[in-house]
Amino acid sequence: MTLPASVVAAVRTASTPVCAYVYQRQALAAAVAAVREALPAGAGLLYAVKANGHPEVVAQFAGRCDGLEVASGGELALAVAAGARRVAFGGPGKTDDELAAAVRAGAVLHVESVGELRRLAWTLGQGARWPGGGRVPVAVRVNRAGGALTGSHQMTGAATPFGVDEAQLGEFVTAAGLAPGVRLVGFHLHAVSNSLDAKAYAAFVREAVAWAGAAAGQHGVDLRMVNVGGGLGVDYAGGERFDLGALRVGLAGLELPPGVELVFEPGRFLAADAGWYAAQVLDLKRTHGRWFAVLRGGTHHFRLPAAWGYSHPFTVLPVDRWPYPFARPQVVGVEVDAVGELCTPRDVLTRGQRVDRLRVGDVLVFGRAGAYGWDISHHEFLRHPKPALIVV
Repeated sequence: MTLPASVVAAVRTASTPVCAYVYQRQALAAAVAAVREALPAGAGLLYAVKANGHPEVVAQFAGRCDGLEVASGGELALAVAAGARRVAFGGPGKTDDELAAAVRAGAVLHVESVGELRRLAWTLGQGARWPGGGRVPVAVRVNRAGGALTGSHQMTGAATPFGVDEAQLGEFVTAAGLAPGVRLVGFHLHAVSNSLDAKAYAAFVREAVAWAGAAAGQHGVDLRMVNVGGGLGVDYAGGERFDLGALRVGLAGLELPPGVELVFEPGRFLAADAGWYAAQVLDLKRTHGRWFAVLRGGTHHFRLPAAWGYSHPFTVLPVDRWPYPFARPQVVGVEVDAVGELCTPRDVLTRGQRVDRLRVGDVLVFGRAGAYGWDISHHEFLRHPKPALIVV
C-alpha cells in the first residue's frame, strides 16, 4: 500500500516512539463526494458520528454532508459544536436528559419503542421545546420481518434490541397520534452493518422505499422521510470493495412519493480510508517458530482486528535513526505477527504478514483505520500513553 506523502510526513515528525492516528482531510472530502455521486438526486446524506468522533473529523463532515447522525448525548454535543445543519438522534437507550437535549438541539429523533415515545412526550411536558415551536419530528425505527442484507452485524429481520417489531407498528402509530407535541414523519429502516454487496444494497433501498409507502398508507402516516441508515461496507483484509458505481446504477430512476426524502447515514465508508494507525516496532523476537513485532501500541488503540478476528494489513515505513550502541535487530523475507504492548496474547493486529525487511525502530502503518478504530478501543487498559491524534 502506497502511503500519502502528507501521512508519511506526519508520522515522521511524530514524537518517538511513534504511536499515532493520522486523519487526512482530503480523503474525508473525497469519500463524501464519491458517495454523493452514487445517491439519487435530492437524497439526504448524514455522517454517523459513532464511526469516528474526533472533533475535527466531525467538523469536516458537518461542513460537507447534509448533517450528522448521533447516538448519545456526547455525540450530540459534538454535532452541535461542529455546527451541523441537521442532526438525527438514534440509539436504543436514550435517557430523559438525552431526549430533552435532542429536542432543544432541533434533532429529528429515531424512536425505538412505544415506551421511549411516551418518555419523549413526558419530557416535552417537563418543558423541553423544539426550536421555534411546533411538534418534534420523529421517525420510528422498525425491525422488519424482511429487508435483511448480508454484513457483519444484522440489525433487522432478527431478534435484536433495535427498533419496533413490524408486527407492533400499528400500536406505535396509534401511540404517536396520542402523544402531545410529537409528529411522526417517517421510518428508520437501518438493516445491517458493513455490507459489501452494492447491488443487493440498492435492491434493499428500493424495497425499503416501497415498504415505507405501503406501511404509511396502511397505518395513516403522513410520510415525509424514509431513512435507510448506513451499512456501506469496507473489506479490511481483502481486495473486495463496495462498488459505488453498482449502487448508482441500482438506484437510478428510483422514484419517491412527492414530499418524501430518502436519507442515508453511512459512517464507516466515509471515514475508514481517511485514517491511518502508526505504531513503532519496539522489539523483534522469535517464539515457538513465529516472529513477533512488538509495537508501541496495540488493540487498546485499534481494537477492530481483534474484535472481528481478522489480520489487518500494514505497510512498513523505514526509519533510519538508531541511537543505540549495539547492532540493530532485523528480519528479512519472513512472516511476522504484529502485536501490541498489552499483557494479553490477544493483543494482535496482524498474523503472518510477510515483510521484505523489518527492523526495530521502523514504523508499521495500518491503513483503513479511520472508522471504528480509536473510538471503540479499550483506552484505559494498562494506562499506556494514548496515541497522538493528527489531522492533515
